[in-house]
Amino acid sequence: MRINNQFTRLFSSTSIRNRGQNLTEKIVQKYAQNLPNGKKVYSGDYVTIKPAHCMSHDNSWPVATKFMGLGAKKVKNNKQIVCTLDHDVQNKSEKNLTKYTNIENFAREQGIDFYPAGRGIGHQIMIEEGYAFPLNLTVASDSHSNTYGGIGSLGTPIVRTDAASIWATGQTWWQIPPVAKVELIGNLPAGVTGKDIIVTLCGIFNKDEVLNHAIEFVGDGIRNLSIDYRLTIANMTTEWGALSGLFPIDDKLIEFYEERLKKVGSNHPRINTETIESLKNNKEQGDNDAKYAKHLTIDLNTLSPYISGPNSVKISTPLSKLSKEEIKINKAYLVSCTNSRLSDIQSAAKILKNQKIHPDVEFYVAAASSLVQKDAELDGAWQTILESGAKPLPAGCGPCIGLGSGLLKDGEIGISATNRNFKGRMGSKDALAYLASPEVVAASAILGKIGSPEEINGGKPVEAEEIVKSIEIPNDTTSSVIEDDSNAAVDIIPGFPTEIVGELLLCDQDNINTDGIYPGKYTYQDDITREQMAEVCMENYDPQFKNIAKPNDIIISGYNFGTGSSREQAATCILAKNMKLIVAGSFGNIFSRNSINNALLTLEIPNLINKLRNKFKDNKELTIRTGWILKWDVTKALVTVTDENGEIVLTQKVGELGTNLQDIIVKGGLEGWVKSELKNSN
Repeated sequence: MRINNQFTRLFSSTSIRNRGQNLTEKIVQKYAQNLPNGKKVYSGDYVTIKPAHCMSHDNSWPVATKFMGLGAKKVKNNKQIVCTLDHDVQNKSEKNLTKYTNIENFAREQGIDFYPAGRGIGHQIMIEEGYAFPLNLTVASDSHSNTYGGIGSLGTPIVRTDAASIWATGQTWWQIPPVAKVELIGNLPAGVTGKDIIVTLCGIFNKDEVLNHAIEFVGDGIRNLSIDYRLTIANMTTEWGALSGLFPIDDKLIEFYEERLKKVGSNHPRINTETIESLKNNKEQGDNDAKYAKHLTIDLNTLSPYISGPNSVKISTPLSKLSKEEIKINKAYLVSCTNSRLSDIQSAAKILKNQKIHPDVEFYVAAASSLVQKDAELDGAWQTILESGAKPLPAGCGPCIGLGSGLLKDGEIGISATNRNFKGRMGSKDALAYLASPEVVAASAILGKIGSPEEINGGKPVEAEEIVKSIEIPNDTTSSVIEDDSNAAVDIIPGFPTEIVGELLLCDQDNINTDGIYPGKYTYQDDITREQMAEVCMENYDPQFKNIAKPNDIIISGYNFGTGSSREQAATCILAKNMKLIVAGSFGNIFSRNSINNALLTLEIPNLINKLRNKFKDNKELTIRTGWILKWDVTKALVTVTDENGEIVLTQKVGELGTNLQDIIVKGGLEGWVKSELKNSN
C-alpha cells in the first residue's frame, strides 16, 4: 500500500474573507438567514439556516410533542416539512399503531406531506419525490440524511429540538464544518461497486480523518459512477464520521433527473421541466481558490471487493482474503437505505438467477421503497430473488435498525448490504455482522459462507492489489481554523458578552462519553436540582472534578468529546457548574448540537489541546488546573491563550459567532429562542 502523508501548506492565510467558497459553503450561503449585506460564510461560522426541507420518520411524534411543548400550534411552513413512517413498520402492536396514527393525524391537521408505513424509507422518498434536490439544503432528524449528497443536495442530520425549531420557525442553527476534499481518480475494475469504495474508505482512513467534516467528492473517477453508487457512498459517509457527503452536479446527474421526469410526469411539484432546466443552467461548483481542511485521494483502479467487519466499519478486508477463511453465515440481508434501490436488486438478481439460497442461510430482502419494489417486479428481478428462496420484508428499515423479523441471534454470523454493523445493532450482541455489496451478499447467501460471485461456478475471487491513497493536510492550520483577517468585525447583540475569559481546566482524555460527563443513573431522575447536577458533573470521568472545578473555568479536553448517548444533561450539568464554554480537539456531533441548544458554547482548537498535552505530559491527574488563561474576543473571532507567566502561547482565529446564534444563547438556548419567536409573531 502506497501512502503519501504530505503535510504541506495548501492555502494562503491572507484575505480569507475574500477568498472563494467551496460547494458546501455556497449551498449554505443560499440558505443562511439574516446575513449582513455582502457577507460570505465559511467553515467555522455559526449561521442560522432555513433548510429547503426537513424530514422526520417514526420520531415525528416525539418531535411533535416537543413542538407543542414549546407552545407552538401551527407549523411555520407546512411545505417545508415531510413525515415518513419507515423504521418499525413490522410492529403491529397497539402502542406502535397508536403512535403512527398520531403522526398521521398531526400531519393531516397541519397540511404536512405524509408517507405511510409501507411507502418506503424516508431518505429514499426524499430523493424520489424531489424534496432533496441538487444544490438545496435538506435536513432530517436521522443520521443518514448524508444520503442526499449523492444527488448534490447538502444533507445533514439534526436532533429533535432542531426539528421542532424548524417546524415552529422554519429555522435552526448550524456551524459550517471543516470541508474535506475526497478525490476519486481512475475507474472501478469489473466487479467492484460503490459499496466497495465507501467500505474501503472507512477501513483505510480509519483514524477519524473526516470526523465531523463535510465531504466533497471530486475527481475524474466520479464521471463513471452511477447515481445509485453515489447515493450509497454518500449514505455511508455517516459511518465514516462525516456530517455530509456531497457529490458534484454533472451530466450523469441531469440524465438521472430526465429519466425520473418520465416516471413522475410533467406536473410534479419539484421534479419537472423547469427545475431540471434550471439545473442544466446552474452546474454550481466550488471556486478555484476555495479552502479545504484536508485532501484525501484514492485510486479506484486499485480497488477490489472489500468486506467491512466484523462489528466495525473501521475494519475492511479484501474479499479475496476473507473468502479463504471459510466463514460460514447464517443470515444475509439486502435491505436499507444504503443498497436496496432498483440497480442493487437487479445486481443481486443476476447472481441469484437459477440458483438457490444455501439451506443453512436465511436471506432477507426489502426494497428501499414501494416504487422501487414495483419497478423490480416489472423488471422480473424481484421474482428472481424470491424464487431463489429469499424472504421478502415490507419496504422500510427493519433488520438494519434491529427491528422486526430476521434479526441475528446469539452466535450467528450475518452479511448485509446495510450501512452499520455495530455490535448488537442487527440483533444479538453476541453475533457477528459483516457489510458488503449486494452482489457479494447474494453470492454468500448461495455459498453459505462469505464468498464471491466467481466462486459459485468454481472460480476464485479477484485478488486484491495494494490500494493507492494519499492524504494532504495544511501543516500549520487545523480543521476548525479560520485564518486571520484584521478587518473582520462581528456585531454583538445586547446581553451577549464581547469576550469570554477563564482558566483552562485540562481533562486529558479522548472520547470522554456522555456517561462520563453525566452518569446514566441520574439521566431519568427528573426532579434532580441544578445544584445536584453540578455535584455529579464529570463524576464518572473523575470523582475529584467537583472539588477542583470553579465557576467560569473552561474545560479543555481531547478528541471526540461528548461521544455516546444523546442525553442533553451532558451539556446542562456543565452549565450547572457555572461554566459557559468548553474547548476540545473535536466534539461528538450530537453533543455539539445539544450544547448550543442549551446555551453552552463550544470551540474546537486542536492546537491548544496538543500544546497542553505536551506541557503536562508527566502529570497523571485526571483534572488539572493549568494556570493558562483563555480569552475569546467574540468581536474579532479571535482566541488568545496566555500561560501561567502571562506569556502568549496561542493566538488563533475561530468561527464567527453571528448575531442569530448569539440570540439563541442570550435566550437560554434554542427552546427559549423558539418561544420568544413565537411570542413575537403573535
